[in-house]
Amino acid sequence: MRYYLGVDQGTTGTTALIFNEKWELYSKGYTEHTQYFPRPGWVEHDPIEIWQKTKESIAIALNRAGIDAVDLKVLGLANQGETCMVWDKNTGEPIYNAIVWQDRRTAKTADRVKEKWGPRITEKTGLPVDAYFSALKIKWILNNVEGATRRAEKGELLAGTLDSWLIWNLSGRELIVTDPSTASRTLLFNIHTGQWDSWLLGIMGIPERILPVIKDSIMVFGYTSPSDFFDARIPIAASVTDQAAALFGQACFHKGAVKTTYGTGCFMLMNTGNSPVYSPNGLITTAVWSKNGKITFALDAGVYIAGAAIQWLRDGIKIIKSPDETASLAKTVSDTGGVYFVPAFVGLAAPYWDQYARGTIVGITRGTTRAHIVRATLEAIAYQVAENLEVMRLDSGKSIESMRVDGGAVVNEFLMQFQADILGIPVDVPKINETTALGAAYLAALTIGDFSDIDEISSNWKLFKRYEPKFSEDKRKTLISRWIKAVARSRNWAIDQSS
Repeated sequence: MRYYLGVDQGTTGTTALIFNEKWELYSKGYTEHTQYFPRPGWVEHDPIEIWQKTKESIAIALNRAGIDAVDLKVLGLANQGETCMVWDKNTGEPIYNAIVWQDRRTAKTADRVKEKWGPRITEKTGLPVDAYFSALKIKWILNNVEGATRRAEKGELLAGTLDSWLIWNLSGRELIVTDPSTASRTLLFNIHTGQWDSWLLGIMGIPERILPVIKDSIMVFGYTSPSDFFDARIPIAASVTDQAAALFGQACFHKGAVKTTYGTGCFMLMNTGNSPVYSPNGLITTAVWSKNGKITFALDAGVYIAGAAIQWLRDGIKIIKSPDETASLAKTVSDTGGVYFVPAFVGLAAPYWDQYARGTIVGITRGTTRAHIVRATLEAIAYQVAENLEVMRLDSGKSIESMRVDGGAVVNEFLMQFQADILGIPVDVPKINETTALGAAYLAALTIGDFSDIDEISSNWKLFKRYEPKFSEDKRKTLISRWIKAVARSRNWAIDQSS
């Protein structure tokens, strides 16, 4: 028997899933990596550690499966998206840590660029100008590491997102590639031409020669180097962003299909087909995968802080010991007691794109307990998703009848029920909820011809549980209106600080 490997290199850790020929989950490996916060609003990762942890996760999955790497048919990769780095072309040493998508150090630069060129950049890229995206991070590294700009111009450096870094290492430092789904998160990719844009590169001051070559998402990029990949030469046959992989893993192949992934952040995508759909109300237009030069697009509603808020309850203010206890704690109170928590630790993403909003808890009284705060945190995740779903309905012009969900938080039954209640539509949890790594494996299998078409993949999707909404429309609207008032308080933080 031969096996399929899907790797999800995420914000807090790397997941490796191995599937058998019946597409049953055969084994899993997972390792966390260190989060670095050198200054307020700065978030970094160690790229060397990520490479090591990726190999460790795969080794764990192989060991648990009782197989060798040579038994794998193919490898598919999903990556964080906007997290990026610059490294020495010859030594392989990063010249600075990877700057994570959550990092806000380039917020003021983003403001200046947006003021000068915002509409034109959005027209070319589908993106708002924001510190979220990769180009400003790469620009920061080149400008702040001594000699980096000169070395980049001489072609001594390589720059890219973590897909490029991992494929470069997996291939024995032969391949420097990316795909449209990841390139479209940089502010350097023209969604109309499908290539790096010379005007965007010019205003960002980034030489094209240091960037990876853009290839189709669904293709054999090359092969793993046996000396770097457990003595095995395996085809690297797919690479996409994590959210694109999850959309594929959820079998959202047709226009109007929607999924939401609950991870460190929370990301809702709607497949819009082969033409980009622009959002006038704060969503992102993004590529999700490409085959034979044909790009599939989506509307993207990203939330910066979801699971990270639960981590903060555990590691920051230490009112829980484990995320597993949040559902039972939340159920010990009938409501939040009027408490609303807006977890804008690094600003607000869609639909607000407010770089300066900050985390806010309102409605605290002497009667507030940790159970109220935990419940308010879970509800905050659902409120953010609900706001974005309304915008997606408006901007797409489509009626969304249900939502497929995945990610670690879908095991939280309280959250999933509240999500359905506040959306007013059913929420569907699949049998395999780690659909990012699954989607990467599906894409790779499609590349090598082990699926005849995407309809064959659709037949693999199986429902685990459906959550039906229980709130009345009046209750739903009342709660959302109160949430929106809490968000306004969060956004007033920057105004208060400047006065």
